[in-house]
Amino acid sequence: MPLNQALLPEFDHEMANTRKSLERIPDNKFDWKPHQKSMTLGGLAGHLATINGWTEAVIGQDSFDVATSPPPPKFKNRQEVLDAFDKGTASARKAISAASDEQFMKPWSLVNKGQTVFTLPRIGVVRSFIMNHIIHHRAQLGVYLRLNDIPVPSIYGPSADEGQM
Repeated sequence: MPLNQALLPEFDHEMANTRKSLERIPDNKFDWKPHQKSMTLGGLAGHLATINGWTEAVIGQDSFDVATSPPPPKFKNRQEVLDAFDKGTASARKAISAASDEQFMKPWSLVNKGQTVFTLPRIGVVRSFIMNHIIHHRAQLGVYLRLNDIPVPSIYGPSADEGQM
């Protein structure tokens, strides 16, 4: 089975679960944060909404220098977050679908001001730097939701708020 076909079901599953979490974000809590060192809820949601947008660069370029990256967009409400997430998910899915095994095995580097931070095969970058990164921040969002008494959706099984899947 080609790598892209093996990856797509997991990608679809994780993106659907991430969207369920993003759908819970209340517009009136975008400035809330649990600690002074934490991101705001809106900042976290915006980060989650845009991670998928990196997939095209991972598959289509040999490296990416974060020092040349534009600042992340500031979203004003849940609908803007969901729109950005849906757009990024569609473009990421398209890029994954079109990638060959040979492309997935080519090295890709994350660079900061010309210094290599890491180099991995593209398949590893999509799994760790894109998908696992999203899963990590989705869990963080679950904590933010819980601390605001917003029902946390079931992800891999029932949550305390949703007894059924």
